[in-house]
Amino acid sequence: MKNLNFLEKVVFFINSIAAFLLLLSYVLPNIPPKTFAILSVLSLGVPFLILLNVLFFVYWLLKIKKQLLLSLVVIAVGYFLFGSLYKFSNWEENDADSLSIMNYNVRLFNLYDWIEDDAIDKKLVDFVKNENPDVLCIQEYHEQESIDFSFYKYKYKKLDDKTKKIGQAIFSQYPIVNSGSVQFPKTANNAIFADIVKGKDTVRVYNLHLQSLRIDPRVQSLTTQNSEELIHGIGEAFKLQQNQTELFLKHKNQSPHKSIISGDFNNSAFSYVYKAIRGDMKDAFKQQGNGFGRTYNFKFFPLRIDFILVDKSWNVNSFKTYDVQYSDHFPILTKISF
Repeated sequence: MKNLNFLEKVVFFINSIAAFLLLLSYVLPNIPPKTFAILSVLSLGVPFLILLNVLFFVYWLLKIKKQLLLSLVVIAVGYFLFGSLYKFSNWEENDADSLSIMNYNVRLFNLYDWIEDDAIDKKLVDFVKNENPDVLCIQEYHEQESIDFSFYKYKYKKLDDKTKKIGQAIFSQYPIVNSGSVQFPKTANNAIFADIVKGKDTVRVYNLHLQSLRIDPRVQSLTTQNSEELIHGIGEAFKLQQNQTELFLKHKNQSPHKSIISGDFNNSAFSYVYKAIRGDMKDAFKQQGNGFGRTYNFKFFPLRIDFILVDKSWNVNSFKTYDVQYSDHFPILTKISF
């Protein structure tokens, strides 16, 4: 510190705070939100903290200062605990017997014109038809005449008991021999499942939608909203997510089949609920993803809150995140083989 000028001391002080918060965030997957709900909010900001510490590292590197070790060590610890935030792998085996699964939160097919395009619903359906995944899991599905997924042979939809229009859906090119819902109390969010037969294999596909955080990603909304209320609201949502995760895992642990979990977790890969749900399963993005893998259109830093998890005994052949803006989420697709 003696060799630093005043500005550099200020920078290092901010650097120390960022490094401490990032280090603190590494223990969050082990802390139930019910215990420290406010602290668990930090898990959403881990990608930002990583990028911030990278910038500090580069800053000190250019200045040839030993202070670069602070961020370097903290980032290295995170790499060994969670792997790289940015992925370079993305390859595909030529396997005709692979099963492709797409996950997509469609935001009610732009029902309330969030995107200024009257043809969003048609474009979204055409996109899915062109990509032609074997299994399609949709969150925030909305029943309407303009939505036609009749090119799928089999389907299971669970719509809200009151409106009979909004809910979740699983579409499949392979027979569905059993299906059902894991209802979450006092919320429109839930989990549905379908047992799908491909050849001699029966696979249980879960479509999971955990409690929404209700964050408006627009700059003007984030800057005008009361920060204390925002953090408190997210903390309460995380508590509900923990309850929903416990109900979901109780159901999954009784499944007679190996599972694929596809869904919008409304939380990051650095969270308690992600760690609990993933267990010993493979995260398809971590296996074969490329880039940051962001799945939510958040302007400030990449957020990956949509996931496809598969049984550890299966091979993940490829993974792709599509940069199409038909919703506030981006669709993801993986191909697996048994």
